Amino acid sequence: MNPSLLTALVLALAVSAQKLQDMKMMEEHMATLDSRLQGGCGAAGDTMGSLNELEQRLAEAEFKQEHLTFTFTTIQAHVFKFRAQDFRGLNLSSETAQNRKQTEIRVQHAMYFPAELMQDIQAREVEQKLVCIYIHSPCIFQDARNSSVLNDNILGAFLPKVYVTNLPQPVEIQFQHDKVLDTSNATCVSWLQGAGSGDLGSWSSEGCETRHSQGTVLYRCNHLTYFAVLLITPGNISQAELVSLTYISIVGCSISAAASLFTVLLCCIFRRKKSDDTTKIHMNLLGALFLLNSGFLLSEPLALASEGLCRAAAAFLHGCLLCTLAWMAAEAFHLYLLLIKVYNIYVRHYLLKLCLFGWGLPALAVISILLFKRDAYGCLDIKTTDGYKNATMCWLTSRAAHYSTLCYAGLILLFNTLVLLTVVRMLRSSQRQKETARKDWATVLGLTCLLGTTWGVAFFSFDVVFVPQVYLFTLFNSLQGLFISLWYLTVHCRMDCGFASTTSTTTR
Repeated sequence: MNPSLLTALVLALAVSAQKLQDMKMMEEHMATLDSRLQGGCGAAGDTMGSLNELEQRLAEAEFKQEHLTFTFTTIQAHVFKFRAQDFRGLNLSSETAQNRKQTEIRVQHAMYFPAELMQDIQAREVEQKLVCIYIHSPCIFQDARNSSVLNDNILGAFLPKVYVTNLPQPVEIQFQHDKVLDTSNATCVSWLQGAGSGDLGSWSSEGCETRHSQGTVLYRCNHLTYFAVLLITPGNISQAELVSLTYISIVGCSISAAASLFTVLLCCIFRRKKSDDTTKIHMNLLGALFLLNSGFLLSEPLALASEGLCRAAAAFLHGCLLCTLAWMAAEAFHLYLLLIKVYNIYVRHYLLKLCLFGWGLPALAVISILLFKRDAYGCLDIKTTDGYKNATMCWLTSRAAHYSTLCYAGLILLFNTLVLLTVVRMLRSSQRQKETARKDWATVLGLTCLLGTTWGVAFFSFDVVFVPQVYLFTLFNSLQGLFISLWYLTVHCRMDCGFASTTSTTTR
C-alpha cells in the first residue's frame, strides 16, 4: 500500500475519532448540565458558566449533516450550518425536535429567522453556523429582581463570532400557552448579560415588540440573544402616576425634613428656660420625622448601590418609620394624661420611659430582624400597570415583616384616633358653655397631624378610590413634618404674644 495513502487514512481515522470524542464530550456536558438543572436551583451551581461552555462547544462542533440536534429533559440544542449566500430564512419549531427524538416538549414554541440575518456577513461563501438552545428551567437566567418567565421557558439563538443587531426584518419567536395573558401581565424580553447588579444580567424589552393573541405570544426582535415571556404582577397605578407620586414625595419629604430640622434647632437655640415634657415630646417626634424623610429620600438612589448598602438603608428607613409611629403614640398618650385623665398623672422617669418606647423598642425590632432574618431587607420593586417599567427602593422584602409593620401601625393609629375623637367630644361639650371654644377647632387640625391619623388613609385602599387615596396619603404624610412645625411655631408664638400682653398690662 502507498505510504502516503496509508498516512492519509490514519489521519482521517484520527480526525473521525476526535470528532466522535468531541461529540461524546458535548453530550456528557449537556447531560451534566441537564442533571444539575433537574436537581433545582440550589444544586445548579454556576449554570451560566456551564451554558457559556456549551455554547462554545456547539459553535466549534464538526459534523457532516446540515442539522445537529441534542435533546434532554431541560435543555435542547440545534446547530444549523449553511453558506450565507444560500440562506433564505429558517423556520424552527418544537415539532422539529419532537420528530427527531421521541421526547415530549412541554410548551410549543417556534422561531423564524429572516434571510436578512446574513446580510452583514462579508464572507458569503464561508460556512456559517446558527446555534439555537431551548431551556426549560428558572435556574440559569436569574436577575436581581428574581423575575418569573412563562413556564420557565427560554429560547436562545446566536451566530458564533457574529454580533447580530438592528435587523431590518426582525426575528420572530412564538410562545404558545394555556393562560390568560395580555400586555398588563406579560411581555417578551431579551437577556442582557452583565447588565444587572453584580455579575447578574437582566431582562430587557428594548428593541423588541410583543403581540398577544389567544393562547399565543408573538415576539418580534431585531437582535439575537436569549428570549422569554416575562410575567408581570400588575400594579394599581400607571407609570405616569408613579412619576408624579415620586415627584410629590421627593418635594414633600424635602420640605418636611428641612422644616423639622429648623424647628428642632430653633427650639434648642432660643429656648429661654428648661423645656417641659410636652415640648420635648414634640421635638422627639420632629426628630423622628426628619430621619424618616431623610431615609426615604436616600432609599431610591441607594437601591442602585451594593446589596449590603441597600439592606442597611432599608433597615434604617424601617427603623425610622417605627420610631415615628411610636412617638405619635407617645403624643397621644401624653394628650390623654393632660386632657382626659388630668388627675394623678405623675409618672416616675416619664420622659425616659417614653424614649425607651419611642427609640429603644423600634431599634430592638430592627436589630432582631437583621440578626435572624437579614434578607427581610433589600431592594423592592414598585410595579405599574404599564408593563416592565418600575421604580426600586430599599425597603422590606419579607411579607411577614411587612404585615407585622402594618399591624403595629394599625394598633397605634387606632389608639391615636380614639384619643383624638375623645378630645373632639370634649371640645364640643365646652363649646356649648363658652363661645371662645370655637378657636380650639384649629387645634384639632394640628392634633390630627401630631397624632398621625392621616396615616390611616393607607388602610382604605379600595379599587375605585385607590389612586385618589394614594395621592392623599402621599401629599398629607410627606408634608407632615411641615404641618407639625407650623402648628408648633404658631402655638408658641401665640403663647409668647399672650405672655407679653399680660406682662405689659401688669406693668401699667
